[in-house]
Amino acid sequence: MPIAKKIENQLSQSSWIRKMFEEGGRLKALHGADKVYDFTLGNPTDEPPQAFHKTLKEIANAPVPGMHRYMSNAGYPETRAAIAKVLQEDSGEDLTAEHVIMTVGAGGGLNVIFKAILDQDDEVIISAPFFVEYKFYITNHGGLPVVVQSREDFQLDLEAIEKAITDKTKAIIINSPNNPTGVVYNSDSLDKLHELVERKGAQYGRTIYVISDEPYAKIVYDDVKVPPVLGHIRNSIVVTSHSKDLALPGERIGYIAVNPQIDQVALLVDGLVFCNRILGFVNAPALMQRLVAGLQRETVDVQAYQERRDMLYNHLTSIGFEMVKPDGAFYLFPKSPLEKDIDFVEAAQKHNILLVPGSGFGQPGYFRISYCVDKEMIERSLPAFTALAKELGLTS
Repeated sequence: MPIAKKIENQLSQSSWIRKMFEEGGRLKALHGADKVYDFTLGNPTDEPPQAFHKTLKEIANAPVPGMHRYMSNAGYPETRAAIAKVLQEDSGEDLTAEHVIMTVGAGGGLNVIFKAILDQDDEVIISAPFFVEYKFYITNHGGLPVVVQSREDFQLDLEAIEKAITDKTKAIIINSPNNPTGVVYNSDSLDKLHELVERKGAQYGRTIYVISDEPYAKIVYDDVKVPPVLGHIRNSIVVTSHSKDLALPGERIGYIAVNPQIDQVALLVDGLVFCNRILGFVNAPALMQRLVAGLQRETVDVQAYQERRDMLYNHLTSIGFEMVKPDGAFYLFPKSPLEKDIDFVEAAQKHNILLVPGSGFGQPGYFRISYCVDKEMIERSLPAFTALAKELGLTS
């Protein structure tokens, strides 16, 4: 067999997002790109903010000798200090550069965390719906993913999480604003989650970490605030990237930040830095580290995303689709009007609408729309959505 059995099995479970994206390429070649409505990938079409371009030009015009060499595996001290300062202001926790590790995106950061904290068959609890790669990241490092359902409004179901905690539980991963629902977990949920992990950790005599995956934390609407996990949960680790808030997905730049209140926090940081190296990342991209240091309060145009959300949400709900209105990120997650979400996605393809079934996120019966696309494409897609709804009997 040319590849490992584990990888062969995982290939059969691999991302619906990529499958639908590839189908989009086929349809565009067949019908023309302007007649295909591709809502599959969370790959922003928006450009980075002007502050990014300004900083990039400044660095290019005044290069520092040695700026492309290796640095500490944790990253440049000045970049980590700049990030820690913002996190300290937002959370009230006494973070320093020593609590921040620069990473190759959030995906790289999550693999570093799991490598550092998981022993064989340790369990990591995930709330569905969830980003599909979480399962693979956990099993990469000998862990066992344990999936629980969220509530009907997609807030955390703390009773379900409590029932899932065992003496093998090492971590709970949360994602707010959530991919694929756009739901923001509120402060009350985080406080109760803190109480839960403290109580169960004491019961089993082990630390249970809450890992907060936050690439959408700055993309929120209607004056919603994302509560700082570091300020609510003692045993918390934040991992994020600038793929979404600065529209830099291809640059693979992110970081891990650990709560300074964690017991033996210095040992945890040492483990994370070591795993950053031995996983082959070595360090995060040097140029991007220099660029993002001064951009921690910058974001893409969030209002533009809100306009797209409102355009799609208002139209789809007016023609019969049901969904929770998202507070952040750039996804809608409506209920499938057909019993099988995959059947619905296939019906949408006949109208050249490309969507991702909720089954791909551990939540059958729903589908995801990614609206980080050109506004003009959304406008062109609305008649196709109307025709699809009419075909399925949602509207007359």
